Order: sequence, then C-alpha cells, then structure tokens
Amino acid sequence: MLVPVRCFTCGSLIADKYNIYVKRVRMGEKPANVLDDMGVKRYCCRRMFLSTVETINQLLPYYEVLMRKKEEIESSG
Repeated sequence: MLVPVRCFTCGSLIADKYNIYVKRVRMGEKPANVLDDMGVKRYCCRRMFLSTVETINQLLPYYEVLMRKKEEIESSG
C-alpha cells in the first residue's frame, strides 16, 4: 500500500498514523472517533485517510496470472 507521506494540502505528516488507523477501523471503531483520538483534526488530513484505497490487493491477482502465463511460455519454448 502506498500511503501518502504528507497531506497534499497542508503538508502535515500522516503516513506514521495510517497503520494504526487501519487496525482500529478493522477492529470495529468508527473512523471519525479514531481520527479524533489520533489528533487528526484538519479536514484535509482526514480526507487523506478516508480516501486512500489499497490498490495492491486489487492488482495482485492480475500480477499472479501474468507470472503464471510467463512461466508457461518459458517452459513450452
């Protein structure tokens, strides 16, 4: 997952808080309460947490299929 290191708008450091945020939200806490507890008050920084998408999990299946196809081609040739 590529989390932005800093908020795009204000430049505040956010990457060090992202893993904590994800763990607590997955445990069932409300995202707003987690961000408040961590001291993330600016709405621009909150946006960075709420809008980050874990794209690696979406791309990994395609990469695995591509690698299998490559191995098949190399082994048949």
